[in-house]
Amino acid sequence: MTALITRDDLAAAVEAGTVTVVDALGGAYYAKQHLPGAVPLAPADVDAQAPALLPDKNAAIITYCSNPACPNSGQVADRLTALGYTDVRKYREGIEDWTAAGLPVQSS
Repeated sequence: MTALITRDDLAAAVEAGTVTVVDALGGAYYAKQHLPGAVPLAPADVDAQAPALLPDKNAAIITYCSNPACPNSGQVADRLTALGYTDVRKYREGIEDWTAAGLPVQSS
């Protein structure tokens, strides 16, 4: 099971630039809004895109999707771990929690 990260810890890590944030929704959801600096990586794309998007398998990586009911962040985190990534955590509450707290998002 993937370790979890709290909103406050994630916000501090994003601000410090010490994590790579992965938006597990991708596509139009990513284009509409995503956490600052997040890279899009939907579950179906992990095997093909992870090596280019996430070249350092020892980097701190945080996955998220929309809310606790969304399975994508867990699926991406599990697949990254299976591919040999060593420091993968999940922000279970997702972007809905992030935006409800008034934290910044980006769009593309």
